[in-house]
Amino acid sequence: MTNKAQIIARHLTVGYENFDLLKNVDFEINEHDIFVIMGGSGCGKSTLLRVLTGLKEPKGGDILIDGKNFTKSSFVEKEKLMHRCGILYQGGALFSSMTLAENIALPLQQYSDYGASEIADLVSFKLSLVGLSGYEDYYPSEISGGMKKRAGLARALALDPEIVYFDEPSAGLDPISSRLLDDLILDLNQSLGTTIVLVTHELSSIFAIGNNSIFLDPTTQSIIARGNPKDLVKNPPNEQVRLFLTRGETKHG
Repeated sequence: MTNKAQIIARHLTVGYENFDLLKNVDFEINEHDIFVIMGGSGCGKSTLLRVLTGLKEPKGGDILIDGKNFTKSSFVEKEKLMHRCGILYQGGALFSSMTLAENIALPLQQYSDYGASEIADLVSFKLSLVGLSGYEDYYPSEISGGMKKRAGLARALALDPEIVYFDEPSAGLDPISSRLLDDLILDLNQSLGTTIVLVTHELSSIFAIGNNSIFLDPTTQSIIARGNPKDLVKNPPNEQVRLFLTRGETKHG
């Protein structure tokens, strides 16, 4: 595995109008990382993710993807860069009036040159990757919350992305479904080499799959810790990080 930086944030300021959530922060996400963005409520985790995915403009600074300035790219150039990325939103964000197959086929129909039969084969393959073989004709209302998350992941993987962004993937899931999703993310990272960027406050996920992280602090509007979460819990750089990572006094190796 290489340590080449795939995503670089330089002097990034994130916020709304006259209010800053993060000021002048720098961080790097390496190829093949499972990179966790963590911190307490209101620290700017989800807003930072929206900036990284181009859904929101930063107030200042730049984001580079494989050396290309994503922030200063034209709309067309940003679209091309985002075709190399997938996003799993908090609730799965499936279209309720479409079957799972239709949901997953949508990006392939819009952004690829595949014919109908090739798309059908790819849809079945992506569903099999997430353990949903045979569910092509089901509607989102007919499956469980965990299955919706996995179907959303299948759609995020439709265009074979190099980077997949996750916004609180375990939110609303029972512990078993959450663990299955963690295992799926880990397998995706290890078998396909996909870079994972993950916003979560779930300790079980942070320690089970994260190998790199940043900890956001709303008071200083900065990053107050970075590195492998397992190292941070063993040698916390400050009391805030220690308290966050030892909630419930759970021991982690």
